[in-house]
Amino acid sequence: MHKIVVRARKDFVFRTLKNVKCISSGFTKPDNPMFPRKDDFPSRHIGPRDGDIITMLDTLGFKSLDELTNKAVPQKISLTEPLDIEEPVSEYELIKRIRNISERNQIWRSYIGMGYYNCCVPHTIMRNIFENPGWTTQYTPYQAEVAQGRLESLLNYQTMVSDLTGLEVANASLLDEGTAAAEALSLCYRHNKRNKLLVSNLLHPQTISVVQTRSQSLGLTVEIVDVFEADFSNRDIAGILFQYPDTEGNIHDFSAVSENAHSHGTLVCCATDLLSLTLLRPPSEFGADIAVGTSQRFGVPLGYGGPHAGFFACNQSLVRLMPGRMIGVTRDAAGRDGYRLALQTREQHIRRDKATSNICTAQALLANMSAMFAVYHGPQGLKDIGTKVHNFTLVSRIEPKLDVEEIRSRAIQKEINLRYYEDGSIGVALDETVTFQDINDLFYVFGSNKNIENLVGHPSVGEKSISKTEFKRTSPFLTHPVFNSHHSETRIVRYMKTLENKDISLVHSMIPLGSCTMKLNSTTEMMPCSFRHFTDIHPFAPVDQCLGYHQLFAELEKDLCAITGYDKISFQPNSGAQGEYAGLRTIQCYHEARGDKHRDVCLIPVSAHGTNPASAQMAGMRVEPVKIGQDGTVDVEDLRRKSENFRNRLSCLMITYPSTNGMFEETIADICDIIHKNGGQVYLDGANMNAQVGLCRPGDYGSDVSHLNLHKTFCIPHGGGGPGMGPIGVKSHLAPFLPGHPVVNPLGASSSSFGVVSAAPYGSSAILPISWAYIKMMGPKGLRKATQVAILNANYMSKVLEPYYPTLFKSATSNLAAHEFIIDIREFKKDR
Repeated sequence: MHKIVVRARKDFVFRTLKNVKCISSGFTKPDNPMFPRKDDFPSRHIGPRDGDIITMLDTLGFKSLDELTNKAVPQKISLTEPLDIEEPVSEYELIKRIRNISERNQIWRSYIGMGYYNCCVPHTIMRNIFENPGWTTQYTPYQAEVAQGRLESLLNYQTMVSDLTGLEVANASLLDEGTAAAEALSLCYRHNKRNKLLVSNLLHPQTISVVQTRSQSLGLTVEIVDVFEADFSNRDIAGILFQYPDTEGNIHDFSAVSENAHSHGTLVCCATDLLSLTLLRPPSEFGADIAVGTSQRFGVPLGYGGPHAGFFACNQSLVRLMPGRMIGVTRDAAGRDGYRLALQTREQHIRRDKATSNICTAQALLANMSAMFAVYHGPQGLKDIGTKVHNFTLVSRIEPKLDVEEIRSRAIQKEINLRYYEDGSIGVALDETVTFQDINDLFYVFGSNKNIENLVGHPSVGEKSISKTEFKRTSPFLTHPVFNSHHSETRIVRYMKTLENKDISLVHSMIPLGSCTMKLNSTTEMMPCSFRHFTDIHPFAPVDQCLGYHQLFAELEKDLCAITGYDKISFQPNSGAQGEYAGLRTIQCYHEARGDKHRDVCLIPVSAHGTNPASAQMAGMRVEPVKIGQDGTVDVEDLRRKSENFRNRLSCLMITYPSTNGMFEETIADICDIIHKNGGQVYLDGANMNAQVGLCRPGDYGSDVSHLNLHKTFCIPHGGGGPGMGPIGVKSHLAPFLPGHPVVNPLGASSSSFGVVSAAPYGSSAILPISWAYIKMMGPKGLRKATQVAILNANYMSKVLEPYYPTLFKSATSNLAAHEFIIDIREFKKDR
């Protein structure tokens, strides 16, 4: 190791500055001295005070932030006009505004199911984890010594999933059920190198779509089948995936299917429901090798589709192929246990174009909520919840006496959402929030004269129970003391606080692991995420019940387009790496629509983040590296040669700007032009948008598509390793090819979408209010100043450290860095 990356952020406060020329209260000078603003959000968001900024600028030899950034950012790409977004609103006004928007959403009782269920989120978990910056603001746990609390909680999550599925190992969560299913079948392919996959026709439709999309880019064939009729005898099937209980709520014994598959070398994958497994035989008992699903109904709000934690469990023999992160236990020399990330060499950013997955993060915060839900309720409490839901389902089984339209009319009258099939069938999926009145209302909707009070205890109901069948669970689960010790609120609060205090989060200090540009996650930004009109909406509810969400999407899209110079935004990708994948697939779909299906080469500078080559590999592209020069910039001549050599096969360039070497490269517009002249598209990694907002726009200087890490630049907290959001912005010619969805299509019926990347149509919708609020409260001047201060902080630190730790790369033109810099420590090796 010969270098150390130092990244500066807009929220960093320098407490060691000397000779400060003036002291500021932190508030900007009021526009009208008669009516001074008492609520100036940008001054609260940006760390350095005015006096600090003056001193830092003086050290660097500049008189103003504008003078600094005018020199740092190449003049050729600099913005000459302010961002076309609204002037800032106060925190108080913003909360009133977002509450009004949220209340445009209508909270109906949704019995749609399809992997999403309402649940009773324990208030103590909502307040002490979901709404607590001590749990939401930690960074990814690469440094285990400052992450012991959340690592212990994630180990609880793994134990919970492993116990309920009956499989030997589980990971620390994936993005959602759809992507977990796709990862499972990709594992099957890696295991036996067969190109055919079988998927049950009774799988949730969004899961089928995600699997089809992911498999297509890998050259795999997906067949949708009745799994009980599957023929494995040709020994060409990598894996089979079915749902238990299936998407219609039916329970089947898959033992014969599993035995048949295994006898011909095929792996067996089961998408399942954790709550049902408190009563049902686990998948392991009928031969499943892999189990996937979502833990959403374990104490995580619906949130119009996310964020929720997907789960993944498998047999020990497959652990080396398992995607994502796993928490392990290490014992030190004194015999004390410690938690760490185990097997992390499987993480894609390390393996680059050799990656088998592009997962960079997971859903740690939501996994921790689900784990704590299991800790709080314990095995008996979870079984009681499962029994309640099951018994309500038994008593509500009736033969409808009305036609579909009359049922639909009565459901609307009672403000109830049901699942309507194309063949005229109607689905009803119940959850733990259901009451006696809810069941009686359902009886009315279906034209029944029954009354639940008269059915309770009736012997005919009990005879239909799972407990009377061969599907009854007999194996124990959650036997570890942690799941049997914290059932009072006093105990659970103390346990959560104990774990919280073992971590370093932004409530304790700055975090030196700055690769995700840690920033203030303000209380005002976070508050709307708990509003019930955002939390209690099913992702497949009719759009006319979700007008608040769609207003939010429209306003945030408009602002992000104004900031980036793009024309359209897709909010479906729910991580940065998934955004990369979605952007690349959008480019490929565009080429195919133009008859250029042969374009498969992706040029990537060797200095790129590891997610780039991993995502390109997953998108079915051939990765060609581009050299960088001694000064850390892209070797334009090498880029030109490769672009021309692959002129007929060039799909795109993936480039990060400013670069990961911490530089605004002067040639970025020329680089984009070279790619376009050779028939390619430019994918500009938006990870460093933190250094561009208000100063330059990717869509202006030649980029065609970027993902935006909302959990970096736009203030969504990292949650200890997730949630994230990675929406993609595109120029208009790529807009028709953005992600679609089989249930609620964000693009409309006329789209030419490449497919589906997330289980929910708008990804992790429930955290989008954070970025919306940040932009609204900062306004155009505040956003620009935040970027300028990030650049100022980095260059000030570089200057002060220069006599001791020289900066490795700086712009040859300006002698400045961007918002990050790398110090050179090779001299230390010589002195040893």
